[in-house]
Amino acid sequence: MDLKNRVAVVTGGASGLGRATVEAFVQRGCNVAIFDFNPDAGVALADSLGSQVIFCEVDVSKDDSISVGIETAVEAFGAIHICVNCAGRGGGATKTVGRKGAFPMELFRDVININLIGTFSVLSQAAEKMAENEPDENGERGVIINTASIAAYEGQKGQVAYAASKSGLVGITLPIARDLAYYGIRIATIAPGLFDTPILKGLTPEVKEGLAKNIPNPARLGDVEEFAKLAEHIVNNRYINGETIRLDAALRM
Repeated sequence: MDLKNRVAVVTGGASGLGRATVEAFVQRGCNVAIFDFNPDAGVALADSLGSQVIFCEVDVSKDDSISVGIETAVEAFGAIHICVNCAGRGGGATKTVGRKGAFPMELFRDVININLIGTFSVLSQAAEKMAENEPDENGERGVIINTASIAAYEGQKGQVAYAASKSGLVGITLPIARDLAYYGIRIATIAPGLFDTPILKGLTPEVKEGLAKNIPNPARLGDVEEFAKLAEHIVNNRYINGETIRLDAALRM
């Protein structure tokens, strides 16, 4: 699917991986609805990119909030062709049993609700709109891209909730591809390694350098633009479907 004159919804689009994706898509002539719960950053980004972009204050943990965002995007641009889910949260570096006792279930539920259930709520509502599109010359009506993590495969100590949420995204990718094949809608998931995003903002430069030393090649943290380039390629490459792609410079945690 060509990005030009298409409409994309990007969750978590005001910062990090999502922001880089928004900027890359706009450069290719795509209209974008930014879904984020940070209105200051979201409005500022939308204003800087012009009339091709709108900001929708959306909390992906709330179905009604997502529904309002979806309808706003359709009202503004007429359709939804692409959905990129970058919204998410970390797991709090909490062990199954730690010094303060068992893992707090409220935290576990919150991580799952945002990272997994929230993502599915967005993509399913977006897919419903995609199914109404006229197919292009190749029979395509839409493309969905989710963001997992290599923690889905190699979760570390303290990542049980985060790893569970991200492995859930890997697990739903193929069934969704099969569910949506009838409508000409594709889905793929990106599993990033260590990227220099706001989730690492609390780390010192020294700690970041230490993390980079464990990455085989190139031995550095990922650049958000590299994520955006892969997202763009997935949209353009019609034969990518039902697959999770690691983007990690050969890192194995």
